[in-house]
Amino acid sequence: MFKFTSNEVRDLIISFFVISLSFSILYTGRDFSAMYFILPIVMVGVGLGFILHELGHKFSAMHFGYWSEYQLWPVGLIIALASSFCGIVFAAPGAVYTYANFLDDRTNGIISIAGPVVNIVLAIIFLLIAAAVYPMAFFSQTMQIIFLVCSLGFTINSYLATFNLIPIWNLDGSKVLRWNGLIWIVTIAISGIMTYLSMTVGVEGIIKILIG
Repeated sequence: MFKFTSNEVRDLIISFFVISLSFSILYTGRDFSAMYFILPIVMVGVGLGFILHELGHKFSAMHFGYWSEYQLWPVGLIIALASSFCGIVFAAPGAVYTYANFLDDRTNGIISIAGPVVNIVLAIIFLLIAAAVYPMAFFSQTMQIIFLVCSLGFTINSYLATFNLIPIWNLDGSKVLRWNGLIWIVTIAISGIMTYLSMTVGVEGIIKILIG
């Protein structure tokens, strides 16, 4: 049965708001007057992306019979906010800790890949919704907002997947690579391409490429 402790819920909420604020600072170019508009939109992409990423780890670990719990990293929260002023978000506000006497590379790799895979799936869903509403966005303000939400959702989730798959330190990528190099290559290639396209041609450009 999937259970959450009160400390875990608190840490998830705090991390969610700090990461949302960090991405909002990044996307507004430190224009705090635009924060009231961008922050709620970013919170949708980050809310789904960050929370479901961590829950992907948690539920995967519990599927294998291990207790797991999300814990925030105070230094990571500070780094996330500080880095947003430098044009990038170091998105490591905390991590899901799995309590086990021993985790083999395969089990640890599967638990670790779950989070980035969730982000990749969410990014694709956001892109498909953006493509569906794109023709109507020219005529409806509501559709414009939905398109913007989905565009940021695609960009943020692509970035979160790519960032976490970097095989350094204690990020997911190091554990996935240790387990299965091919799976790591495939997942980071997919998320990396999506991140590159979102930062170069943008979601609108991607849609135009897809529909010809």
